[in-house]
Amino acid sequence: MSKKHPIISVTGSSGAGTTTVKTTFDQIFRREGIKAVSIEGDAFHRYNRADMKAELESRKAAGDETFSHFSYDANELGALEDIFRTYGETGSGKTRHYIHDDAEAERHGTPPGHFTDWKPFEDGSDLLFYEGLHGAVKNDEVNLSALADLKIGVVPVINLEWIQKIHRDKASRGYTTEAVTDVILRRMHAYVHCICPQFTETDVNFQRVPVVDTSNPFIARWIPTADESLVVIRFKSPRGIDFPYLTSMIQNSWMSRANSIVIPGGKMDLAMQLIFTPMVQRLVNESKRA
Repeated sequence: MSKKHPIISVTGSSGAGTTTVKTTFDQIFRREGIKAVSIEGDAFHRYNRADMKAELESRKAAGDETFSHFSYDANELGALEDIFRTYGETGSGKTRHYIHDDAEAERHGTPPGHFTDWKPFEDGSDLLFYEGLHGAVKNDEVNLSALADLKIGVVPVINLEWIQKIHRDKASRGYTTEAVTDVILRRMHAYVHCICPQFTETDVNFQRVPVVDTSNPFIARWIPTADESLVVIRFKSPRGIDFPYLTSMIQNSWMSRANSIVIPGGKMDLAMQLIFTPMVQRLVNESKRA
């Protein structure tokens, strides 16, 4: 970790709501006058869309039914670690974008399913913000967790995650329920071994829990709304967290454990603003003093 060039890492599985978290942080950065540079986890996929399809077919032919974008070896985690380390030491680095659709293609001038060229970060940034699948990985090859100053996990309970993925992939990608189910099954091994362990490393976790029946996610007709959910917020270290203040500011919230509070689903943005604004201020102030 570097006090002079702090790094914030938001990690969550696909459809967990990490993009919403980025929007909240953008609001904090704008309000507090903080200049942040951002990198997306998609930028560090090892394969473009066509190559990933070929690699999946090759792995399947070899009997590997577990390879997916969740897998360590489907991503350039060594390159991501290098950028974390370089930014922490120098405040510089580079990133690129993975192009998902025609709208992004028009904006970046790169066809869907491909990567843009690498470009350096803008000079003079206050911090680096990462949002993706692997921001807190700690294994035998890399230790991203040790390089990030504030690590945040965002994850729904698993049935809710599956409902969200099924609805998103059917609506935006034209998949059938059966096709999405195949993807879910293929990802389970990496979900257990690559995604879940990161939430032990994170400083603050947000887990969305529906309070409606999600017992069969494969036939659910709609995604539970924020008002039909609770969010459990768990702090790795409760030291310095003003729980009475948080529970007084967030209506209908309560402490469920000594390091956890539960809030109504619709209050997640407010909770993040209250929790992370002072944390971000502290990181930036310390960086300027360093």
